[in-house]
Amino acid sequence: MNNLIIDTAGEIIFLKIMYNDKEYNIKHDNCRKNFDELVNLVFNFLSEKNIDLSTIDNVFVNQGPGKYTSIRSAISLAKAIKTVKNINLYGYYSDQITNNNHNILIELLKEGRLTKAFIQPKYLN
Repeated sequence: MNNLIIDTAGEIIFLKIMYNDKEYNIKHDNCRKNFDELVNLVFNFLSEKNIDLSTIDNVFVNQGPGKYTSIRSAISLAKAIKTVKNINLYGYYSDQITNNNHNILIELLKEGRLTKAFIQPKYLN
C-alpha cells in the first residue's frame, strides 16, 4: 500500500510518502508563499522520488486544527487528487499523531478509525 501524507496544520508543511516499504519526507515553512505553492511542492516531491501519482493508493490529509488558508489548501489539493486519480482519501486530526509519528495513520486505518472521504476541517480561532 503506497501512501501520501499532507500535513499543513502546524508551523511547518510536512509531506511524507510511504512507497514500496520505503519512506520519504520533506518539510517546508508554513507560510503564505508555500501554501500558495502547495500543489508544486507535492508534485515536485513526488517527481524527485520518481513516484507517479497513479501508484499512490491513499492520501491522508491533516484536517486541523490549523490556519484556515493552509488547511483549506491541503484539503482542496487532497480532494483534487482523489477526484482526478480515484485515490482513497482519509482525513485525520493533529491530536491523532504523537511524537510526529505519522506512521500511526496506517494503524488507525487498519483499525477503522479513519473515515474514507469524510473531511471535517478544524480551524484555529
